[in-house]
Amino acid sequence: MEKRIIGRGVLLGALGGLLAFAFARIASEPVINRAIDYEHGRDDAQMALDKAAGKPMDMEMGSELFTRGQQQNIGLGFGVIVLGMAMGALFAVVYYLALRRAGRITARNLALLVSGGMFLALYAVPFLKYPANPPGSSDADTIKERTGMFAIMIAVSVLALLAAVWLGRRLAARLGNWTAGIAAATACTVVIAVAMLALPSYSAETPEALRNPAGAIVYPGFPAADLYSFRLYSFAAQLILWVVIGVGFAWLAPRLLGERDSAPAPSAA
Repeated sequence: MEKRIIGRGVLLGALGGLLAFAFARIASEPVINRAIDYEHGRDDAQMALDKAAGKPMDMEMGSELFTRGQQQNIGLGFGVIVLGMAMGALFAVVYYLALRRAGRITARNLALLVSGGMFLALYAVPFLKYPANPPGSSDADTIKERTGMFAIMIAVSVLALLAAVWLGRRLAARLGNWTAGIAAATACTVVIAVAMLALPSYSAETPEALRNPAGAIVYPGFPAADLYSFRLYSFAAQLILWVVIGVGFAWLAPRLLGERDSAPAPSAA
């Protein structure tokens, strides 16, 4: 049964990745193209200012390994689908482990709970602190640092969610499921909020208008509308991936486990 569960998870992840890619290709890529054009235009404007000021010019340009067309079609599609397959396999493993302690939660509802929890912990919560940025909208020198902070935020959110599940189960006998769930969710929220306040922010990196020595604007700041749109579409693409995994597995789970829709998932002996 384990192989069947993981296999279905991988297939659903691939399907979710394909749909997420289709959405990103239609919605996000035009924003990315505008961001790249902005970055190139700003670089040209900065070079003109440096030349006028008599500063040394660095004209060395690295060759492009892949064309823009290859990046936004083959590269993006391959990357998103492989990511979807990996997330689908991870979901299947977590789901299989959760079956042992699911109590009277149905296999269908468990699939929705696991996918929703994984979406929150692996993407939505870290996204609130470190949202995605298009090219030219942030300092390239801090990419590694921001990536590291995003990974730390993922670890914090995953640990906080697992601790909340454990706490809720421990308190349920004394407080009841509803009160225990509220208490656990509150504790999880507090931990995540403290982590967000403690970790560094990078919101001030968005380029403002480029000015010449006289203070006149020679190139505008990064368009706020494009930054907002890119973040919204990035979030939506991830949501599509996890909705397909969760809803798809919820539809398959009763048949996959040989249960009726209303039957509870198996619990540990």
